Amino acid sequence: MGTVPKFPEPFRHEHPPVLDLNAVMERGLTPGQRWADRVAAYVGSWPFLIGQTVVLVLWVVVNIVAFTSHWDPYPFILLNLFLSVQAAYTAPVIMMSQNRQSMKDRLEAHNDFQINQKTEEEVRAILDHLEAQNQALTHLAQQVEALRVHAFPGRRSADR
Repeated sequence: MGTVPKFPEPFRHEHPPVLDLNAVMERGLTPGQRWADRVAAYVGSWPFLIGQTVVLVLWVVVNIVAFTSHWDPYPFILLNLFLSVQAAYTAPVIMMSQNRQSMKDRLEAHNDFQINQKTEEEVRAILDHLEAQNQALTHLAQQVEALRVHAFPGRRSADR
């Protein structure tokens, strides 16, 4: 008859739970990092771009057609100074936010790699169990066929 197939041990989930990196990163942010993220999000938005365009157009128009005084006549040196100061302060803040985001991306990639390793291990365990079930079913089918042959010696399996 043959030996009875042996099933593998049940799979044991001995790994730490999957982390929500967004929540972990959010809890660890300093007030400066939160501020940098808000500034970067606002400066990189359509409302900021539209608002800044409106202010610039108004500045130029008011200084070109001013009826009383031109506080910043053409070539708009004061406007240029304000824009330079704005760029000098927003660029490093945006870079801080981008650096933090790239660090978060690296952590997420590492977390994804760990999850993929766990998934591969669990799929391998499932495939081992399926192979054991296939062997057990084959063994059972052979036993049923042997019993049928023993119980009905003159019949073939197609005569059923």
